[in-house]
This record gives sequence, structure tokens and C-alpha cells, in this order.
Amino acid sequence: MTSENTKGYTTEVLDLPGWRHIYSGKVRDLYEPAEAGPGESGEVLVVASDRISAYDYVLASTIPDKGRILTQMSLWWFEQLNVPNHVIGSTVDDGVPAEVVGRAMICRRLEMYPVECIARGYLTGSGLLEYRESGTVCGIPLPEGLVDGSRLPEAIFTPSAKAEFGEHDENITYEDVTGMVGDEAAAQLRDLTLELYREAERIARERGIILADTKVEFGVDPASGIITLGDEVLTPDSSRFWDAASWEPGHAQPSFDKQFVRDWLTSDESGWDRASGEEAPVLPDDVVTRTRARYVEAYERLTGRTFS
Repeated sequence: MTSENTKGYTTEVLDLPGWRHIYSGKVRDLYEPAEAGPGESGEVLVVASDRISAYDYVLASTIPDKGRILTQMSLWWFEQLNVPNHVIGSTVDDGVPAEVVGRAMICRRLEMYPVECIARGYLTGSGLLEYRESGTVCGIPLPEGLVDGSRLPEAIFTPSAKAEFGEHDENITYEDVTGMVGDEAAAQLRDLTLELYREAERIARERGIILADTKVEFGVDPASGIITLGDEVLTPDSSRFWDAASWEPGHAQPSFDKQFVRDWLTSDESGWDRASGEEAPVLPDDVVTRTRARYVEAYERLTGRTFS
């Protein structure tokens, strides 16, 4: 089965007995129980693929085991955090098809908020660009003299508006969030995001990892009315993890993520112009191998488990 995204590329998805495919994102495929009518079931099956994206393109190349690593890391973090989450089960006994065990979760269907909830404890990325222009991040004033990689005096909530597939999320202010979801929900989203970040940052630091920033998503559980953590959580795809031993503000920090992919795509060797609109080239084997190793290292250092 194939699914076409908004940039016109087709993605291979699995036919899973008992489940009906309903959506494909950059990395994850979403299914609902086949016996229920469309949208009627309170459960969904979330399957993480080995696809990798960069610069808003889903690449033809895949990273072996990436889907398993993302899923197992999310499940580990869901267990560590004192925040309601959407996971119902992840084993065959729970109802996960054998073909995707290890990289799939059965989850409660949530009414998702149209907000990417981002917490930043360090200055880098798009936040750094805004800071250099205005001294703020998402409208929040920051002290003078900060550089790439600086630790902030305290973690800040810097939301963005969800974009269509293939488009950039847009940084917004807290006031924008209140206009979208109301004062009460906005305050809860902010507080939950910062609470989650502070706890995860502490856990990661104990393992020699800096959690520079992270993006999470929340929705309302229709059955309970409770704001619930959904999607993935605290993976290299949704977070910036740095090695604490080599952290040195003043320049870009090496990350436990797909930086090898980004660096190669923007190198002369790739021959690719990301502004051309053309599909990204196939990744060399060594870039794939090094990227997989970086994901595995992040999983093993954070969880203390051996990935196999």
C-alpha cells in the first residue's frame, strides 16, 4: 500500500490485518481498528517507520531500526514521567500486530491541540536566530550576551503552530496560544510542558546527556477530559540531546540525531540544492551507518539498556 504526502512523494505503508490505514506523517503511520467505522474507535495504532526526513523532505533512504529505537525510547520516557499519556499497549498480547511489534503502540485517540509545545533550556536553532535579531525567543526577552549553546536562566515555553505536512512550523507567542485554545488550556499546556522538560532534563543530565530542548504534543482524552501527552516523547527526532562532557557554548553542539544526514545533504558532495524543489538524493552507506549508530547511542545512554 502507498500513501502520498503533500509534496507528491509516495510512502510505502503496511497492510495490517485488523487495522485500517488512515494517515502517514514524515515518520509515523496511523491506523484504526478495521471493524469500527471511520473515526468511531477510541483507539489508534501508531507505527514508527525507518523513514528519515530533513529540511521538510522525506528521504528515499531509510535508517535501519530507527522506528524501533524511537518507539522503545518513547515507551521508556512515558514510564519515567509523571504526566498522563496516551499509551494503552505495545505487545502482541495488547493487540499489536506481530509484523510491527517493537515499533508500534496502541494508543488512546485524543483530540489534539493545534500547538507544538516546545520547552527550551538552552539557546540554539531557530531560537538563536530570533534572539540575534531581537533579543527574544517567541516574544520572551532573554539576557544580553548569550551565544549558541548557552544555558538559559530558566527553561522557557516557546510554542509553534502546527504546519501542514512538508511545511515549517511557525513560532508563536504564548498570547497566540491563548487565542487558539483559551486561557485555561494554554496555561495547562505551558505548565505541563515545562514540568515535563525539567524532569526529563534532570534524568538525562544524570546520564551525562544535556536535553537542550524538546517538542511534545498534547490532546484531550474524550473519555476523561484530561489533557494527555500524545505522539512520541523525548526522542532524537523531537529533542536536542548533547553530550554533557563536550558541551561548550559559543558554537553548534554535536547532537544525538540526524546531523550526519543534514551535514551531508548540504555538502558539495551531495550536489543537492534544498531550495530547488527536487527530491533529496540517496544517502551514502556511511552516512546511514553513522546516523543509526548515533540513534542507538542516544537510546542506550539514556535508558541504560542494550539495543538489539
